[in-house]
Amino acid sequence: MNIIPQPKRGFSKKEYELRLSRAQKIMHQNKLDGIFVTNKANFRYFSGFDSQFWESPTRPWFLVIPGEGEPIAVIPEIGLSGITNTWISDISTWSAPNPEDDGISLLVDKIKKLGNRFGKVGAELGREMSLRMPIIDFMKLKHNLGSEIVDASPAIWEMRMIKTEAEIQHIKYICSIVSAAYEEIPNKICIGDSERDAAQKLRKEIYEQGADTIPFLPAISGKDGVSQIVCGPSDRILNNGDILFFDTGSTYDGYFCDFDRNFGIGTVSDEVRRAHDTLWRATEAGIAAAVPGAKTDDIWSSMNKIIEESGTVSNSVGRLGHGVGLQLTEPPSHCPGDSTIISENMVLTIEPSIEYKKGKMIVHEENIVVTRDGPLLITKRTPKEMPIIR
Repeated sequence: MNIIPQPKRGFSKKEYELRLSRAQKIMHQNKLDGIFVTNKANFRYFSGFDSQFWESPTRPWFLVIPGEGEPIAVIPEIGLSGITNTWISDISTWSAPNPEDDGISLLVDKIKKLGNRFGKVGAELGREMSLRMPIIDFMKLKHNLGSEIVDASPAIWEMRMIKTEAEIQHIKYICSIVSAAYEEIPNKICIGDSERDAAQKLRKEIYEQGADTIPFLPAISGKDGVSQIVCGPSDRILNNGDILFFDTGSTYDGYFCDFDRNFGIGTVSDEVRRAHDTLWRATEAGIAAAVPGAKTDDIWSSMNKIIEESGTVSNSVGRLGHGVGLQLTEPPSHCPGDSTIISENMVLTIEPSIEYKKGKMIVHEENIVVTRDGPLLITKRTPKEMPIIR
């Protein structure tokens, strides 16, 4: 797969104004005077601020998104010069760390100035969200604020699940990078390498193709399949008859791809070939089902039907795909009961998986963009015949 033209890093002020306008419309619909966000992805989504300092848990960072007007940053003084390079102009700082008052009085003051039309302020309290601040400070905030603090996660995910065209171009680009890297792997790895060797070779290839970071890269092997898909690599040596499973969440300018590949080592059994074929066809069905107006349940059902007809069962991962963007995994989830309506400009993974014999599983995963005319594959499709490493 050829790597597509590289999008410009960063986003224009117009892009952030578009995101803010959509967010304020959704906040109004949810009767919120504003929301405040604390975690890296939400902070970056609205501000464009990025820093390796997120790895330090010492200082909290706050961004207030008002129902009207521009975002307000309440951040540690150490971050001032960095955030002035973004589109954010309303910035308040404090000398941190200060456990007695780590920005809370400043944050209270800024939120109180939003007004009290609805009497509710949203925070990251629910689905696939977390507060990046001490809970004891959150309790102080609740006590001093005057407005009710409610779960804003449904509103925030409504804002973020639908990607802008600029976001989509970023995700397409990192998908093309990793697709190209996966294609090179049979030329880089051989029998006798360890899982750790294999992971390092793939990591090197992904970086050389142009990725920024590789936060997620399990490499797992096993005779006729793997027993899990989230841990590793280990020092296990690749042997004839093994399956080598890679999955990666690599990024460009903050945006993730998330898709896997399976490679046979030497020769593989007919049972493995049949399992691979089942998943290839299930993936085709899942991609085809991802059309505007369908539900996540429909995507799951289309894949599960192929799996059940093959005489196998889905394994215990709990879902058959999800959203992807500024985070490796985002809502929605393709599983019964999620019932999210598929909409244009969602970016999704299609991820069927089976346990085709006790303790042995295989997983396929591709990334797509939902367009007005249907699904658009943005990863290079895994071959219908499992690639072999000799």
